[in-house]
Amino acid sequence: MTVASQHQWRRALARATACVMLSVLGVGVLPSASAAEQVQITDPYIELRTGPGRGYPIFHVAAREEWIEILLRHTDWFKVRAASGQEGWVHRSQLETTLTEAGTTKAFRDILLDDYLQRKLELGAAWGQFKSEPMLKVWSAYRFSDALSVEGTIGQVQGAFSGTDFWHVNLNVEPWSDKRLSPFFGIGLGRFKNIPNASLVNAIVTNANLANAAIGLRFHVAERFVARLDYSIYTAYVSDADSADYRAVTAGIAFFF
Repeated sequence: MTVASQHQWRRALARATACVMLSVLGVGVLPSASAAEQVQITDPYIELRTGPGRGYPIFHVAAREEWIEILLRHTDWFKVRAASGQEGWVHRSQLETTLTEAGTTKAFRDILLDDYLQRKLELGAAWGQFKSEPMLKVWSAYRFSDALSVEGTIGQVQGAFSGTDFWHVNLNVEPWSDKRLSPFFGIGLGRFKNIPNASLVNAIVTNANLANAAIGLRFHVAERFVARLDYSIYTAYVSDADSADYRAVTAGIAFFF
């Protein structure tokens, strides 16, 4: 390849790269410039304040059947634009009776839940009982939709005659994740290792595949913390013809970000 053709190739590559970057930036900008969501007032009126709080004065009133645009949210206050062009702040309680363009009531989640469902990664720890023995476990989860998440758990049981280490990966379903108190269900697979005390005669270490099913409750305690109660059934496949079942109950807390 000659020097001239190399320069031409580099200029073409630079132009192509610039076009791609502009396209990417354009894709990123367009959604934010799209029209805000519109809702219709069903109460006699809605009061617009100059700021997000009851201490700010009311400067405009929008009447029933008027359409307003929701621009942004700050805690439980929403900045809206009235049909007249006036922009002000409205409390969530005044918007909960409005109607969407489809004719349905507009839903507004609690700010804690709204913040929670936007986050993807969770870390947690719990303590409880595994077949009447003390148990500790920690987990990390990734939420890839409002109702579905994948979770990896490691745990340890300290029994009177043996110790048990295990790990498993679960698929969790949380069908009512938009509620502050929400049940969830999970199934998973992993490994189980039981190590008897060295003082026991003919002690044999057991390594086995592990399956588990879980049901539990989650409660949103604060902005980034969720309390959790689990009931799990573990099945360790000790051999082709033998398996052992264990029940576990744990309580813990998770931090998400």
